[in-house]
Amino acid sequence: MSTPKPSAENPVKFRKLKLTAPKTTAAGIPAVISALHHIWNEMSLARGMKALAALNQKEGYDCPGCAWPDPSHRSKIAEYCENGAKAIAEEATEKVLFAPFFSTNSLTQLSQLDDYDLGKKGRIGEPLYKPSGADHYQAISWSEAYQTIARHLHALPHPDEAVFYTSGRTSNEAAFLYQLFVREFGTNNLPDCSNMCHESSGVALSESLGIGKGSVTLEDFQHTELILILGQNPGTNHPRMLTALQQAKRKGAKIIAINPLKEAGLMGFRNPQTVEGVLALNEDLADLYLQIRIGTDMALIQWICALLFQKEQYGEQVADQAFIQEKTKGFEAWANHIQQLDIASLQAITGLHEEEVSQAADLIAGSNRIIACWAMGLTQQVQAVDTIREVVNLLLYKGSIGKPGAGTCPVRGHSNVQGDRTMGIYEKPSAAFLQSLEQQFGFIPPGKYGYDVVESIYAMEKGEVGVFMAMGGNFLSATPDTARTAAALQRCKLTVQISTKLNRSHLITGEEALILPVLARSDQDVVNGKVQFISCENSMGIVHASKGILAPLSKQLKSEPVLVAELAQAVLGSKSKVNWAHLATHYDHIRDAIESCIPGFSEYNKRVREPGGFALPNGPREGIFTNTAQKALFQVAKLQLSPPEPGQLVMMTIRSHDQFNTTLYGLHDRYRGIFNERRVLMINQADIDALGFQAGDKVNLIGQEFGTRREAKGFILVPYDIPQGNCASYFPEANVLVPLEKTARKSNTPVSKHVLITLEPFQEVVEV
Repeated sequence: MSTPKPSAENPVKFRKLKLTAPKTTAAGIPAVISALHHIWNEMSLARGMKALAALNQKEGYDCPGCAWPDPSHRSKIAEYCENGAKAIAEEATEKVLFAPFFSTNSLTQLSQLDDYDLGKKGRIGEPLYKPSGADHYQAISWSEAYQTIARHLHALPHPDEAVFYTSGRTSNEAAFLYQLFVREFGTNNLPDCSNMCHESSGVALSESLGIGKGSVTLEDFQHTELILILGQNPGTNHPRMLTALQQAKRKGAKIIAINPLKEAGLMGFRNPQTVEGVLALNEDLADLYLQIRIGTDMALIQWICALLFQKEQYGEQVADQAFIQEKTKGFEAWANHIQQLDIASLQAITGLHEEEVSQAADLIAGSNRIIACWAMGLTQQVQAVDTIREVVNLLLYKGSIGKPGAGTCPVRGHSNVQGDRTMGIYEKPSAAFLQSLEQQFGFIPPGKYGYDVVESIYAMEKGEVGVFMAMGGNFLSATPDTARTAAALQRCKLTVQISTKLNRSHLITGEEALILPVLARSDQDVVNGKVQFISCENSMGIVHASKGILAPLSKQLKSEPVLVAELAQAVLGSKSKVNWAHLATHYDHIRDAIESCIPGFSEYNKRVREPGGFALPNGPREGIFTNTAQKALFQVAKLQLSPPEPGQLVMMTIRSHDQFNTTLYGLHDRYRGIFNERRVLMINQADIDALGFQAGDKVNLIGQEFGTRREAKGFILVPYDIPQGNCASYFPEANVLVPLEKTARKSNTPVSKHVLITLEPFQEVVEV
């Protein structure tokens, strides 16, 4: 008799949907109440107040949520946002799970819970092991867990048959040790969450400007004249950004928001730390809101640029010709391409009105210091790299890179995803980085490129991966094509999840499986009797310290740096060239090693102890471009879109307000007016009527791209202000519809922002 397999997807479970009018302002007192509600539901008053008081403070710990930078002058009342408080409630919860819980709850039973209920079970308190053929986890010692991993890794025919994934919450110290262990083991299979979010930004910016990071600092928002916000919802995903936008507005800056949905955090802001915010006095943010069709951002930017050239022809001085001549290359080819475009065609693609786009062009033409911000709305398109390069073209045309108040600002999603890449978590390492590892540690790292996330799934699917290990994250729920990813994971001999809390990736496993529990960002980390701190890099390249202050919930939790060092010793043994025991005794030793290998980290241990940390070198910030041309490049891109067929809708996956990545804090999307339900499809009323449905109907979402039928069952139609022909649904519930084959050109990022679907009636099963 075969063992039943747990469900890879969230079960269809309706929770009595409630709808209200969408909000037009973000934050305010409701955000404070929501934050405190989550804190008190998870921990005692004393623990909660202690956790919040140290959050994002210079002597405290870094928020495990988004990577928005901390201001130099920090509020002693609350240097965090509503969703930061929710993140701490999740990780600092006093609920903890040990082996007896898993002896009475099988993986199959647990998979019948949706991701919200699963995540609310609590922290993992001890190492757990699932034997081959079993449906339950059982306790295992740390030494036995390490030996299990070593046994499986040594049994592989080649090191490339192991994959080592990394989440963006991993610290600099842990990430550096992790990649060092993996490369000494013999592979570059180091996929990470960057592959699914800002990989497109890194590719585009590296080619155009010489570095795959943004060029602005938080201070630049005090000096800018115009801010473009493209494909980003800061009110939910980066709420502390609202304060920077508010301050910029008060200094006279204008804001253009470009997004298919009208989001509260782009329209208005009530700062709860001001008298005006407490009194619920609204402060408008966006001066112009362009409600664009999904995936047509490049057409819009090209349309705007064409209008700017027209202004030049009529005698206006729009371009910064001195900057273009001195600092750039490729302008003439790009200018010729833009001026030959058919504006009427671009207008038809975007669905926008001529008057509003002309207004955007006027604002841009009259501004000399422009900041462009973007997030996954741009990076998860098929032409994501070209779209971001087109944004860079616009900035270069205006001379808006390399001076105060101007530049690129890709807003990273996870708190240290940028730092992990800096530390070497990358499947395509540079020759210079590999050479520095060889010189410092005495082993020859592999030169062959490894697998990214999508390539890893393909390799597992083909049976070419025996061991899959994840340092944090929820790989299954974060990746596309859920059913296919699950089947691929189940072909592995061993899956290992290094985790803080229970998630769906713990239920969909290889033949054998391990869960290794680690300290969270807020936990105090003591090694050899000495309190340690770790470090992170924020979205703007500032490296700073983070020191947890809460008592760990279990004595069996390990820090990630210690875990990696001990695992490396168990796997590599006496053959290793690295002194792992020394590195694990104090994190200063790890930072010394980082300093010796990675440019920009001189006097690491000294500078990271300075309040606020230090900035890494950034050429474009200084007007220096280190790409192959040694100049900023204008790039020509031809628009290539796959329009939907009759009856098809273009869907994008999004987060709710009670969510960060795959972690579900609650069931409400307060700003959008959607409560107590996640299985919803936001859709234009005209599309509901045209397709023969009614608001509130339950439907199945069907995707049939690349010849494969994909189905997400049981979604409620919610009429919403979204362009006709477009719709939106939450991930991870809708990830099953994102084809593995549909990725951004050059970056190979899954395309979650242009999924073609149709709707079918949902047949609800009534239990008798």
